[in-house]
Amino acid sequence: MAVRVDAWVWAVRLAKTRSQATAAVKAGHVRVNDAPAKPAQPVHIGDVVRVRLHSFEKIYRVTGLATKRGSATEAATLYEDLTPPPPPKVERAAPVIRDRGAGRPTKRDRREIDRLRGRDSHG
Repeated sequence: MAVRVDAWVWAVRLAKTRSQATAAVKAGHVRVNDAPAKPAQPVHIGDVVRVRLHSFEKIYRVTGLATKRGSATEAATLYEDLTPPPPPKVERAAPVIRDRGAGRPTKRDRREIDRLRGRDSHG
């Protein structure tokens, strides 16, 4: 048995509406087994579906098929999430705060700031 990829994306609640799911597939945001998908392309159990949503990509393995949209708990049984965890956030150094009205840093001050930030200003 197989289901259309746009119907599966909608049934597992990756898109709010069926037309949004179809538009995402047409726009190239959905790939099945690393190949660009078309809305009517069939999805089988065991296929790997990659969906790009809001600047990040999710990877799912199809474990079940549905043509009707069910509850979120039912939808969660239709796939296995293979998405790797996001990389840890890199802490940035606090910005250098200068006294109001102090003006531009002098050459010596700028070199000191660059040294503290780990940049090599010359040489």
